[in-house]
Amino acid sequence: MPDYNVAPTDPVPIVRMSQRLAGRALSAARWGLVPPWSKDAKGAARMINARAETVAGSKAYAPSFARRRCLVPADGWYEWLRLPDGRKQAYFMTPAHGGVLALAGLWAPWGDMLTFSIVTTAAIGDLALVHDRMPLLLPWQRWAGWLAGGGEPDELLAAPSDEFLAELEIRPVGPAVGDVRNDGPELVARVPGGLPPGAPPEEPIELTLF
Repeated sequence: MPDYNVAPTDPVPIVRMSQRLAGRALSAARWGLVPPWSKDAKGAARMINARAETVAGSKAYAPSFARRRCLVPADGWYEWLRLPDGRKQAYFMTPAHGGVLALAGLWAPWGDMLTFSIVTTAAIGDLALVHDRMPLLLPWQRWAGWLAGGGEPDELLAAPSDEFLAELEIRPVGPAVGDVRNDGPELVARVPGGLPPGAPPEEPIELTLF
């Protein structure tokens, strides 16, 4: 079943390397990384995102960045923007012509469960009109290197190309997404107007979620 409104600590599918399977594995992990040395999972909701600028040297994230990286498949993500008239507008960032994004993630085992965080970086292009941060998006050519472990941090954490970002739609959606109890395809339906100030106009595009 698709989930249109994932909240911190929810279970989410991730793609990671598995020694037992000697290859890639699709696993369920709880959103909010809990370091293996943590005595409890109370802080997980505050560790849903790992900043690209500090992840390689962070006590909590560095071990996972070095050897436990994952891909988080998603149709898109939501952000909120306060408009000039004071209202808050929700946006859904998603591939304009369909398809699934791969968000850069880090995972860690804790007890008998897996936990993960999404790596974020400074927003660029039109995405910066909505929010100053965005998930680190990985085109398919970078998947193998991200999952492999090791590598140069500057290359691993590089922002996607302008051409890749140009394929994203910034879609205004209704306020119902602000309540995690709401779920369903209506949450990603385009609503009239509400484009970020300075953004080019967009034609409505239909998206099917799988």
